[in-house]
Formats: sequence, structure tokens, C-alpha cells
Amino acid sequence: MTVIDPAIGIALVVAGIVLLASELIHPGALLLIPASILLVAGFLYLFLPGALLDSYYGPIAIIVAAFLAAVIEIPYYRWVAPTHKPMSTTSAGLVGDEAIVVAPIVPNTLRGKVKVRSEVWSARSNQAIPVGTRVRIVHGEGVSVSVEPVEAPPRTP
Repeated sequence: MTVIDPAIGIALVVAGIVLLASELIHPGALLLIPASILLVAGFLYLFLPGALLDSYYGPIAIIVAAFLAAVIEIPYYRWVAPTHKPMSTTSAGLVGDEAIVVAPIVPNTLRGKVKVRSEVWSARSNQAIPVGTRVRIVHGEGVSVSVEPVEAPPRTP
């Protein structure tokens, strides 16, 4: 006969609640599955100790809890952290974006600068493009981009 100490069941439930609360406070720590396993094991230990320790029902209940937690966890993480553009930008990732020329672009040099999103990039083009012109990024290579005007460049007097 197995000796049942309720302190073990209470400790499992408390640990599960702590993990669950931690996940809700700081989403993304992947704590839903272990929290679910600890909660199920704790409640089984407290209320049906024979099922947990002396039968195959307890381990099956824990496996089912882990599976259900995984099924719930995936949509939950998609909801709390929807996909977005990466935080770091590469020049190739800017292709198709529009930018503003902030330093004149001289044909076939990297002297020009464009501001795209909140960053300034070295820019090149096969034509002169003055400051203030809206351009589209057509190619990215290394730390520079190739651009073409979205509109005809304004004439300089």
C-alpha cells in the first residue's frame, strides 16, 4: 500500500499554478505544458492517488493533459505574439519598399543616402536623384541599396 502525503499533491498544484501565472505574466516562456502536467498530477495525487500511482490511468491522464496543453499553446502563442517583420533589417529585406532621398544620389556611386522606415542607407542608381525624391528600392546588397525614382525627379533650377 502506498502512503499518500497530501503535501506532495499540494506542492505539485502550487508549482503548476506558479508556472501558469508566470506564463500569463510573461508570455512566450513555453510554460503551459509543464504547468498543465503539474496541475493534473497534483490533482490526481490529491483526489485519486490510486489512479496516479497504482494504475495506468494516471500516466495516461498526464499524457492527455500534455497533449491538450500543446494543442492550446500553439494558437495561444500566435495570438499573444503575432508574426511581424524581423527587428533587424537587411538590405535584401527592403526590396519593394519606398524611401526618401536624404543625400543626393550620384550615378554609379554610393554617395547617395535614402531613409527607409527609420533607417538611413547608402544608395546607388544609374541616374542622378535629388534630395526629397521618393524612390523604390529595387535591389539590396551588403549595406547599400539600389533605387529608382517612384516619380520623375524634380528639376533643379
